[in-house]
Amino acid sequence: MLNKFKVGLALGGFVSFLHVIWSILVATNYAKPLTDFIFKVHMMQSPLIINEFDWRLSVSLIIITAIVGFVVGFIFACFYNWANKGAKKKK
Repeated sequence: MLNKFKVGLALGGFVSFLHVIWSILVATNYAKPLTDFIFKVHMMQSPLIINEFDWRLSVSLIIITAIVGFVVGFIFACFYNWANKGAKKKK
C-alpha cells in the first residue's frame, strides 16, 4: 500500500523543484540557449520567446505545479492501492 500523502508530497516536490530550476534558468538568461539546443538536436527550429524573469509569475508557477503534482500523486496512489487490493486477496 502506498501512502497517498507521501506520494503526493514526493511528486509535488519533484515537479516544483523542476520549475525552480526552470525559474533559475530564466532569471540567469540560460533558458533560451537551453531551449534552442533542445530544439536543434531534435532537428527543429525554436519558435519560443523567453520573456523577462518575473518573480511573482515564478512563485505562482512553482506553487501551482506543487499543488497539481500533489493531486496527481495522491490520485495515482489511490488507484495503485485500489488496483492492488484484488492482488492481495488472490494470494
